[in-house]
Amino acid sequence: MSGFVIAVDGPAASGKGTIATRLAQTYDLAMLDTGLLYRAVGVLLARHGGDFDDVEAATRVARELTADMLTDPAFRTREAGEAASRVAVHPPVRLALREMQQDFARRPDGAVIDGRDIGTVIAPEAPAKLYVTARPEVRAERRFKQLRGQGEAVTFEDILEDIRKRDERDGGRADSPMIQAPDAVLLDTSEMTIEQATDAARRIVEAARARWEASR
Repeated sequence: MSGFVIAVDGPAASGKGTIATRLAQTYDLAMLDTGLLYRAVGVLLARHGGDFDDVEAATRVARELTADMLTDPAFRTREAGEAASRVAVHPPVRLALREMQQDFARRPDGAVIDGRDIGTVIAPEAPAKLYVTARPEVRAERRFKQLRGQGEAVTFEDILEDIRKRDERDGGRADSPMIQAPDAVLLDTSEMTIEQATDAARRIVEAARARWEASR
C-alpha cells in the first residue's frame, strides 16, 4: 500500500459516506463506497429473481460486478440497503468483492474507502482509520429524511427497525463483521452537524497524515 489511504468504517446512516466524500475532495483522492458494491449485488440478484439466501447465485453476481455498473439509482434505495445487508453475510460474496476493494486501496496516489470492514480487512495498514457512528435513533432520523426526500413512502419506526436489524446482522456475521479496528479513531456524530463532523474527521486525518509522513 504505497499511497495515503483513509479507511472510514461505521454503521448505516452514521454520516460516514458524506464524511468520506468530503475527505476525498479535501485531499484530492479517489473514493470508493464499498457498501454500494453490496447494494448492487443485492439489487441485481433480486432483479433476476434470485434469493438472498442463495449463496451460489449471490456470489456469481458479485464476481460479474464491474465498476461501470454502479450508477443505477436503484442502488440508493431503502430496499437496496436491506438487500446489501442480506448478501453481505455470505463469505463467498465478500471474498468475490474483496479483490476489487483491495486493488482500489493500492492506488499509488492513495484513496478514501468507506464501508464496514475497511480498517480491519480491506486496508488494515491504512495510515488513517476512522470509525464513524451515532445513536440508532439519530441515524434512523437521518435515513428517514433522506428517503422521504427521494420520494419514498417510509415511516420513522420502520427505518429505526431497519437500522437495528442491519446493525445486528452486520456486527454479528462470522466473516468480516462490522467492528472498530483497534487503531481506528472513534467519531460519534450524534450531536454534530455534518460540517462539525467533517471538521472533526479532517483533524483526525491530519494527525494521521503527519505521523505517516514522518515515518516515511
